[in-house]
Amino acid sequence: MSAAMLALLCFLVRFAHIRWENRVIQITYEHKKRLRRLKRRLAWRRRTLLRQKIIRQHLILATLLTLQLSSERACWTKPRSRIWWESTSAWADTDWKRNFRMGRDTFHYLCEQLRPYLERQRSRYRVPLTVEHRVAVALWRLSTNIEYRSVSHLFGIGLSTACMITHETVSAIVHVLKSRFISVPGGTALRDVINGFRDRWGFPQCAGAIDGTHVPIIAPHVNRADYYNRKGHYSVILQAVVDHKLQFWDINVGWPGKVHDARVFANSTLFQKGQSGRLFPPWTEEFHGVGIPISIVADAAYPLLPWVQKPHPEGHGLTQDQRRYNYKLSRARMCVEGAFGRLKARWRCLLKRNDHNISKITQVVTACCILHNICENRGEELEPHLLEDVADGTEEGIDGGGPIPDHGTGQEIRRIKINVFLNFPHNQKRQTGLLMRQIY
Repeated sequence: MSAAMLALLCFLVRFAHIRWENRVIQITYEHKKRLRRLKRRLAWRRRTLLRQKIIRQHLILATLLTLQLSSERACWTKPRSRIWWESTSAWADTDWKRNFRMGRDTFHYLCEQLRPYLERQRSRYRVPLTVEHRVAVALWRLSTNIEYRSVSHLFGIGLSTACMITHETVSAIVHVLKSRFISVPGGTALRDVINGFRDRWGFPQCAGAIDGTHVPIIAPHVNRADYYNRKGHYSVILQAVVDHKLQFWDINVGWPGKVHDARVFANSTLFQKGQSGRLFPPWTEEFHGVGIPISIVADAAYPLLPWVQKPHPEGHGLTQDQRRYNYKLSRARMCVEGAFGRLKARWRCLLKRNDHNISKITQVVTACCILHNICENRGEELEPHLLEDVADGTEEGIDGGGPIPDHGTGQEIRRIKINVFLNFPHNQKRQTGLLMRQIY
């Protein structure tokens, strides 16, 4: 290769290398230029968003300031007439008791007990409902079971407000008053109950009568077949123990209506305490050389235990003494049926179909039991016509079918009590008949 050709080749290589370097420099410059342009665009977008955020905050602040400076809201609540509720202050005591199921003194006592939990703070936008207004709404709903629309029209409040007030008042009653008015008696109170059953019902060493009743409900959406009872409607079970004054001292609410009474009893805290010996103190009374413990009376659906007494199975093989024992026990057990009758006569939401949600039924029934005890404890009389169309709500239990077999000690106690009743005063029957007429 000649020198000229070699020089030409070197020139071409050098020229290509310089051109490639220039292209790289140009590409790098364009890339940096685009990058700077992108950064400027992002910075501009950030500034725009920040300005928009500041503007929105100023608008919100101005709106809040305008609302605060305005004298009143244009439409906080829909204007409603409260003439009917205001006219109740002029009612006679008999009219008040007939409509609210309790006298004025008991009503105001209830309001004072619930005031710390129901009273609302007054604001500049509206005047809250008084505690008396709230309690009256709940009592009217529980005692009549009318729909919330009618309640809202009567008391001059909204439909949702009537529903909310009822639930809040029911919850407050359960939260504040349950432990005070529904509890297992002890000490002097327990002694009074035992003496009461002995004197009024002719049954010694008895601290209560247990039974169950059905509360009609709307068929729930979940497991509705479990709530369909053998009476042909949907219900939940209220199992209760009452004393000689027809006041509840233990309740168990919420089991589906299809469940047997004995199974409800076996799954209750009452059964657990009774079986462990924590329900009653170990007080015994000597009969024919045997110490008889405290017990409660029940129908044939319940098991026979040392602390639960039930009648002998009905049949042709009963002796005269056994029939007399059944009669005495049935007479003592009438107090729980009378309590259920007075409960449903006073609070009609338990007598008719209760349209509360299934999740609220337990609290509603519990609140009615508490209100029943308050009325009975304060001597509130129940008008006779309210009891005329109220069945006692109980049904004779079917012997057997329960998960708990009869206990041998319970049978021995029942045998001893048969001999006890042979020596009981003969005029007890006449006295109890007079008491039953007073109850019903």
